[in-house]
Amino acid sequence: MSMSKEELNRNKGEQAEENGKSGFVPSTNFIQSIINEDLKEHVYDRVHTRFPPEPNGYLHIGHAKSIALNFGIAADNKGLCNLRFDDTNPSKEEVEFVESIQEDVRWLGFDWEERLYYASDYFEQLYDYAVQLIQSGNAYVCDLSAQEIREYRGTLTEPGKESPYRNRSVEENLDLFRRMRAGEFPDGSRVLRAKIDMASPNMNMRDPVLYRIMRSHHHRTGDAWCIYPMYDYAHPLSDAIENITHSICTLEFEDHRPLYDWTLDTLGIKPRPKQIEFARLNLTNTIMSKRYLRELVEQNYVDGWDDPRMPTISGLRRRGFTPASIRDFCDRIGVAKSNSIVDVALLEHCIREDLNSKAPRVMAVLRPLKLVLTNYPAGQEELLDAENNPENPQMGSRKLPFSREIYIEQDDFMEDPPKKFFRLAPGQEVRLKHAYIIKCEEVIKDESTGEILELRCTYDPETKSGGANSGRKVKGTLHWVSALHGLQAEVRLYDYLILDEEQKKDEEVADWKERLNKNSLEKLTNCYVESNLAGAEPGSRYQFLRQGYFCVDTKESSRDKLIFNRIVGLKDSWSKITKA
Repeated sequence: MSMSKEELNRNKGEQAEENGKSGFVPSTNFIQSIINEDLKEHVYDRVHTRFPPEPNGYLHIGHAKSIALNFGIAADNKGLCNLRFDDTNPSKEEVEFVESIQEDVRWLGFDWEERLYYASDYFEQLYDYAVQLIQSGNAYVCDLSAQEIREYRGTLTEPGKESPYRNRSVEENLDLFRRMRAGEFPDGSRVLRAKIDMASPNMNMRDPVLYRIMRSHHHRTGDAWCIYPMYDYAHPLSDAIENITHSICTLEFEDHRPLYDWTLDTLGIKPRPKQIEFARLNLTNTIMSKRYLRELVEQNYVDGWDDPRMPTISGLRRRGFTPASIRDFCDRIGVAKSNSIVDVALLEHCIREDLNSKAPRVMAVLRPLKLVLTNYPAGQEELLDAENNPENPQMGSRKLPFSREIYIEQDDFMEDPPKKFFRLAPGQEVRLKHAYIIKCEEVIKDESTGEILELRCTYDPETKSGGANSGRKVKGTLHWVSALHGLQAEVRLYDYLILDEEQKKDEEVADWKERLNKNSLEKLTNCYVESNLAGAEPGSRYQFLRQGYFCVDTKESSRDKLIFNRIVGLKDSWSKITKA
């Protein structure tokens, strides 16, 4: 179920209950409480965190929470935060992903300064540590196949069986491990395993694999290595090498913490980092598994990692979300110890809140219907005054060209309207925003199809908006664009990728493809926007009056072809929920 109003308020209350976020005083959550205690007890005399992405895909909104948390805690405690790539699986890693991750972290507003590291920086040290484990009798080379290792591991209710290779001598293990590195054995034929406890109730402690043979070109080390460390082995040691104090991970790593601690303790590393787990972010109507996101891209369900329907940071950026709105979202959802699902409406609320006072108001007609003012002088044009943002008077005003022929939205006219339809209808009056009151006099249709082609209306010249006689009231106000001056544009309306809001754990979402929204993108190619948008820069954000917030597409829009992405509509269901 989605996070309730009470849960949201409780999380926010927990964060603010002690000191808030003013000045140097850190915000209070359970992670900060642990850090406070560690500093008080002199476990550490500083705070040093890290954000450790694997470069096997693009970051998504869940990673944004981790980025904000790691960099935020470091900043709140006058500490440091590293960016470190856990690049230990070259078969799935690419330079493209490395570059995109750096761009995303910078775009969100965080700076690792000179502290950019890679696990591959430490391959030689990690190898030496593995040799130490072998020499101390805590690691051995195993010849079982991957399938056999799984079979020997046992189940949650039955202990595992020891490998027949578990009791090899130190000398034999050292010799085999060195030959593994030298490339004498085929891929998958041997692994290095930790010697812990095959009867442990924690499956991660049943002699986990530390190294595997894999001939795969690495984006940084090339072909220098044919054995690569496993994540659970490389991660704690990389933290230790970088003098990390608090290794903040998502909740699925909680069962891996005993292995994290065992690795460091067995090697005698002191002081060692402390792993702390927090709940990962789950959003309604959203896929958050990197594996499934990769499938969406590779199987062409979407147009790349930066498709505006994707929950990737690059997709959100292209759609028009701002760094401030995402940071605000991460702050609002707080830091919890148990998993929950956050309503995507909260993310939408945050972007509305951010853009409300920043985005210029403009007029755009997405599904145009031509309207002719029959009593407006032919050939006449005029410029009307329009404020750029009523929420921010400092943004000033602009001039809107007005002429005899304009476009309005098709939905703003009904030939046979129901009661309380306060838009345009035969014989009915409405005000054109920033302009005049008009009245519909005639409807022009296609004789063969009955399609409405044009409306003939009259205007009242005494009702000019802002004029001396503009006080006459009507119930409806419509946006419009001058047919003579308007710019043709393409508008892309995005909806959720997932129709069903019911969420499950990643491993249970086998049917996610069946829940894909086939109508998640609608392209409108015959739209008109006001002439003030000529030359609008890619990435510029606007509020289209009565339509929502839109962004000039950063990938395909040009001066010759304006393309706008809808960021979010104007309806804000989250604010209604929180005020209920």
